[in-house]
Amino acid sequence: MSAAEITITTELLDQWATDPNGPVALHLKQKLLPVEGEGGIIFPPTYADIGYNIDTLSDGTKVATIDSVGSQANRMEPLFKSTGKNDRGEELNPLAALVPQIEIILNVKEKDGEKYERRQSLLDLAHRSADAVVKATPELRKFIDPAFVALNHHGNAWPLCAVAPTSLLFGVWDSRDGTGEKRPRLVRAVIRAWDVDVLHNAAQFNSVWKALDEDDQRALEEESKKKDRTKLSVAGLADAPSTFRTDKMPHFVNGAPNPEARVLGGVLAKGPIERNVTINLVALRALRGGNETETSRLRKYLLCLALLAATTELDLFLREGCFLRYADTEDVWMQVPRRGEPSHVKLPGHDDLVKLATNAAEHFKEKWPKDEDGKLVLEYAFNVKKAKELLSKKVEEEAAAS
Repeated sequence: MSAAEITITTELLDQWATDPNGPVALHLKQKLLPVEGEGGIIFPPTYADIGYNIDTLSDGTKVATIDSVGSQANRMEPLFKSTGKNDRGEELNPLAALVPQIEIILNVKEKDGEKYERRQSLLDLAHRSADAVVKATPELRKFIDPAFVALNHHGNAWPLCAVAPTSLLFGVWDSRDGTGEKRPRLVRAVIRAWDVDVLHNAAQFNSVWKALDEDDQRALEEESKKKDRTKLSVAGLADAPSTFRTDKMPHFVNGAPNPEARVLGGVLAKGPIERNVTINLVALRALRGGNETETSRLRKYLLCLALLAATTELDLFLREGCFLRYADTEDVWMQVPRRGEPSHVKLPGHDDLVKLATNAAEHFKEKWPKDEDGKLVLEYAFNVKKAKELLSKKVEEEAAAS
């Protein structure tokens, strides 16, 4: 079936959100390229102890993770963050008007007579509404804790969707001092490079050492030898080579540099670099509200958010040395049925999706966090004493178990 044969209507979107016999997923595969073009060197993320995350398949093909599922979620979620408001008080980013812009004030400090705050958006927290920072923010917990209880005890996702919809969108696990409720991602994306060769770097830092006179060199050498002093090379006062990244393994094997110990220098992808995006319609249809009407509204709202998250183009400057772009002029989405072949489907444009999501969000805005007077409250103060209590939980639990 061609893309032209499927007309996207609100009725079809409703079917995707509510019909248990509807398609199980929407899927997109995007080909990516280094901005330098084919053959450009890219730098995957580096992980402690292992370096790059590269798997070797049974045929010898090496596959590198360029951006993990978690990292992609952390890049998509801030698409819904506020970038400021215009003179009429309207969000400059239309996606920001779709979710509550909750911020946690971590601290307030004063310097030179000027006060300044350090804030963290709920949309930036690694564990979203189940993050430890939320657990140590008492006034916000008054909304979050009952929402997790409603979801865990009664299967009602409506309260959590009202206060933290992106927790349901990108997955959440209430594992810290909570209900243990765990919900899968509705939107999942990952970037991998196929058939890669690992390259290595070597560098030489030249300090000012040679320009110092002998007396200064001698004085600095004597000082660095004293107990608890910083090495000259660490302080930037001595030349330092950068060839090996670890001392946990031999630097040379059979007289040759050990590649496992060398400083990593990126990868060359001889195969494709691909970004796979999946919208899980089965997980979406597993969510319920407090009644049939709430269930329908909940699923349609989250589907609209999922479509926006999945179709909004991300900047692909992932890290230093890893700058990618989209190779194709258009994306080809596939509708994946429970059985049979997937079919092409042309999704609504960005502006149309924003309109659909704006209408769907109206049912939830009235449930956004408010105080006793009905005033919208989106700022909450972190409490370090409550954070300390989280640290003491293990001691209390062990004492209770003994």
